[in-house]
Amino acid sequence: MDWQAFEVSIKLALLTSVSLFPIGLGLAYLLSKYNFMGRGVLEAMITLPLVLPPTVLGYFLLVGMDNNSFLGSLFVSLTGHSLAFSFVGLWFASIIYSLPFAVQPMLRSLEQVAPEIREAAWCSGLSKWKTFFKIELPLAWPGIITAMVLSFSHTLGEFGVVLMIGGNIAGETRTLSIAIYDSVLAFEHQQAQSMSLILLAIALVTISLVYTFNRFHPSVVRS
Repeated sequence: MDWQAFEVSIKLALLTSVSLFPIGLGLAYLLSKYNFMGRGVLEAMITLPLVLPPTVLGYFLLVGMDNNSFLGSLFVSLTGHSLAFSFVGLWFASIIYSLPFAVQPMLRSLEQVAPEIREAAWCSGLSKWKTFFKIELPLAWPGIITAMVLSFSHTLGEFGVVLMIGGNIAGETRTLSIAIYDSVLAFEHQQAQSMSLILLAIALVTISLVYTFNRFHPSVVRS
């Protein structure tokens, strides 16, 4: 069992899901409240990681993080290190490829809040922002929890983008999915099996908790 790769995987998944909470919630709020020019393009860009092959997405992210690119050169000038093949670069890439797993559940949950509840809060003197934080956000919580768990699980098991962006640096960018691949290539099937079972168990437990939570805390839907 590669515990170093396990630590990197858990750290990456936790940081990604925590980062996606404000980003996903902000995008979900924008899409649920406003119709604007270019909305379809924005939704398509958010959904793109679901349909693009991971190697294609990883390639474009790698090009964007190259030291000659704007983002890559800015990171080098600030830190003195390359963004690509680093944990920070892997974290940034994880936010991009897990973005739809955060936005879609939040968006669906916010869209299902009954408009009568929102209007009643306004009539009671609450501002739009207070209504959102005190009324809509608690009602949309099941979707938010689902989004965080899906983001965590997806990041934990991703392989293609991780390999393209992070490579295979022990203690830095080597995750469990990469370690499993290396073990299979080295015919270390017992080790590959143990790590695969750990990923399977984590995914099963987290998703089961989400279904249980949503069952006992249903969202308020439109009438």
